[in-house]
Amino acid sequence: MAYNNYKYVIINASEVSDVDFSKVKEDRSSLRYNNDKDKTFVKFEGETPDFLNGKTQYTHKEMLHYLNDSTNGWLLED
Repeated sequence: MAYNNYKYVIINASEVSDVDFSKVKEDRSSLRYNNDKDKTFVKFEGETPDFLNGKTQYTHKEMLHYLNDSTNGWLLED
C-alpha cells in the first residue's frame, strides 16, 4: 500500500503559507485541521521538502494512532 511510504508532518496553521504544495500530497483545499483549527498536517514521499526540515515526521501507522487519540484534538465531535 502506498500510504506505508508516506511521511507525515504536523504543522501550525500559520505555516500553511510556507508549504510548497508541489512537494506534498495535499493541496490547500484538502488540508485537514484539528478541532481548534490551529494545526494541520501534510504527507510526502521520498526526500524531505526543505520547508519541513527539522520537524517531527510520523509514519502512516503513527499518524493514524495520533489522529485517533481523542486527547490530541483531531477527532470530529458529534
